[in-house]
Amino acid sequence: MSESPSKSPGNSSPIGELDLVSSPPHYTAGRQEVIDTIEDAIRQAPEPVVAFLHGQTLKYLHRLWLKGNPKQDAEKARWYLLRLLERL
Repeated sequence: MSESPSKSPGNSSPIGELDLVSSPPHYTAGRQEVIDTIEDAIRQAPEPVVAFLHGQTLKYLHRLWLKGNPKQDAEKARWYLLRLLERL
C-alpha cells in the first residue's frame, strides 16, 4: 500500500507542514537537502563502512549551526572523522 500523494513519505503530515521525519529543518537549510549531498559524496566510497562514516561526518558538519549545540555536533563529526581516518 503506497502513501497518499498529499502526504510526505514516512510521516502523516500533509505536504507543506513541518515534517520532522522526512525533511527536518536542520537538514533542509540551504539549496540542497543534506541527504542528497551525502548520497553524492559517498557514491565512490570503497566500502560501505567508509561511506557511512563519511556520511555521518558530513551530516554533523552540515547541521553545525542549526541545532543549538554546535560544539556537540563538531565533536560528533570529529568522532566519525577519526574512525573514517582509521579505515583509510
